[in-house]
Amino acid sequence: MAIKILSVDDELDLEVLLTQYFRRKIRKGEYEFAFAHNGLEALKLMLDQPDFDIILSDINMPEMDGLTLLTKINEMRNPALKCIMVSAYGDMENIRTAMNRGAFDFATKPIDMEDLERTIEKAVEQIAFIKEAQKEHNQLEAIQYDLTVARDIQQSILPKQFPPFPQYSQFDIYATMNAAKAVGGDFYDFFLIDDNHLGFSIADVSDKGIPAAIFMAISRTVLRATALRQLSPARVLQQSNELLCRESVNNMFVTVFYAILNIHTGELVFCNGGHSRPVYIQHEGDVSMLPLTGGLALGVMENATYQEKTIRLKANDSLFLYTDGISEAMDGDYNQYGNERLIKVCRSMKNMSAKEMVETMNKSVCEFVNGALQSDDITMLALTYKGE
Repeated sequence: MAIKILSVDDELDLEVLLTQYFRRKIRKGEYEFAFAHNGLEALKLMLDQPDFDIILSDINMPEMDGLTLLTKINEMRNPALKCIMVSAYGDMENIRTAMNRGAFDFATKPIDMEDLERTIEKAVEQIAFIKEAQKEHNQLEAIQYDLTVARDIQQSILPKQFPPFPQYSQFDIYATMNAAKAVGGDFYDFFLIDDNHLGFSIADVSDKGIPAAIFMAISRTVLRATALRQLSPARVLQQSNELLCRESVNNMFVTVFYAILNIHTGELVFCNGGHSRPVYIQHEGDVSMLPLTGGLALGVMENATYQEKTIRLKANDSLFLYTDGISEAMDGDYNQYGNERLIKVCRSMKNMSAKEMVETMNKSVCEFVNGALQSDDITMLALTYKGE
């Protein structure tokens, strides 16, 4: 693409000099010249052809001098447009003023064409650098826009209305997901399987960023669709695993905890596919982690088998589900938050609402990391069984 140069000078012989000296570059399509005889003509041309790269302007002209034209060009805020000012050798005051106002360089009369050529070449190098930087900046802005849209889409598929089922007083549930990047691989979900059973899950994809976000959406869809067929937790994870093993790319997998609560009896049937153990907060008893059920993460191996276990929640017993972004959160000295601290905070959660439980844990983690960069997605789900 030709470099477009606008020469602004009231002396016609400069047009002849430029077209003769640069005739080879003009013929090759490297340079393209346009000419104006004063600042007003130049501005009109620039409005008609806003793609000029270099303005070669005399300082002393009638009907808008070069310094005024330079001010007008600066108002256009185009960093890729370079101005080379021309003046008599002894007119150093105006040349100094032009340079202070942002002119790229200057040439003195009588013009040394070889020196002017070198000046134009330097300007061309600067213009190419700035245009490439602008291109990269625009690409980054486009990527950031896409990430923002992806984040909004990802957040939109997670339940966000709390309380989600105000017609049911038997349980209280609340959840949040905070991605380490614009988008993440964690998710939570909950849904009514029928009038008597609540299904809920929490999961963590092995990767981060866009790939994890895509696999997260697939995993969440597969898990929910399978669960709504009213299968047991072990069967849900088994069938979801078969589907995800076919969809997995780059050896991605997802750890999942899935449970079904009978909202009338408190019976909880759960299956853990390689996920962090939820915390069982007994209202009138101990605080401990739920036992493992021996299952692999989903998407690792076809034909994997899964087992489930059953407990019975009493009134005001709670469960706290989380991803390892909490237990592995690090402070500035790379110390981990750890399970011991997590259990300690959970002991303080008795008699709290589900939302208060999540907020309490989030506050504790934030105080621990003390401003250190979040390295992993953090997702939490708290559930309290109220009883009939």
